[in-house]
Amino acid sequence: MASISSDKRFLHPAALARISRLELRARHVVEGFLSGMHQSPYHGQSVEFAVHREYTPGDDLRHVDWKVWAKQDRFYVKQFEEETNLRLALLVDVSASMQYGSGPLTKYEYACTLAVSLAHLALRQQDAVGCLAFDEAVRVKTPLSARHNHLETIIHALAASNPAQKTSLTEILEQAGDAYPRRGMMVLISDLLADRQGLMKGLRDLRQRGHDVLVLHILDDDELDFPFTGPTRFEGLETQQTLTCNPRALRDGYLAALGEFLGEVRRGCASNMIDYALVRTSQPLDAALAAFLSNRLGMHHRNHP
Repeated sequence: MASISSDKRFLHPAALARISRLELRARHVVEGFLSGMHQSPYHGQSVEFAVHREYTPGDDLRHVDWKVWAKQDRFYVKQFEEETNLRLALLVDVSASMQYGSGPLTKYEYACTLAVSLAHLALRQQDAVGCLAFDEAVRVKTPLSARHNHLETIIHALAASNPAQKTSLTEILEQAGDAYPRRGMMVLISDLLADRQGLMKGLRDLRQRGHDVLVLHILDDDELDFPFTGPTRFEGLETQQTLTCNPRALRDGYLAALGEFLGEVRRGCASNMIDYALVRTSQPLDAALAAFLSNRLGMHHRNHP
């Protein structure tokens, strides 16, 4: 298990402070973007107390904590594990291909930082978060929880998941659905370097189970732009194959194949009502999340004018 000091590499305080302003800007961001997407139908059925939150008009008065009111002269309601606004499952690819990185962060480090930031936001909003790290098999799984100290559990889980093996998304997405069976939001964070047919089948199955599914497609600039010029030796991260060549001769064919791949993934997601976003590892974290959150909020307003 990695130490907590090394885990902190996934927490960027400056970026988190900027992203937090997205949530703090107004409560309607919370209610519009996250709350209401999947309101829990199980209010009051859990006996496990999670946190207090301030009373808002419309809250059930039976859940007001009158002892807190007597001490502070302010209304707070008890919120239970099942009463969180959202159940968010983060599915993070830790396969060998995620080791690649031409900038400050590898795809793995970027994906983990993105996952931790989303968990940080959700937990601040008193939503339940779970995390599943995978390559060809599930390596680490954390349960859904809304407890504030759950962020540390997620950080530890991701830090312990060193990239290895290939990606096998069909089975992984099926296992994710079994691990988090109750309807919620599933966010897949991956470079998607796996069988496309299996990927789409797995995503469709999650949608058919009633989950809101989002795909954050993480790629390095080198993978998107293919900037190589002189004689280059390419080594497979998930195979033993190597290729030494003049990359200029490959560039047009590579970019055409990449465009076909990205187009197929986008169309597949769109046809199954799955949100898709391509994220470069050179893109500042807060900018990537700002675009992601703004898009989700805009979709909610379009669907609920």
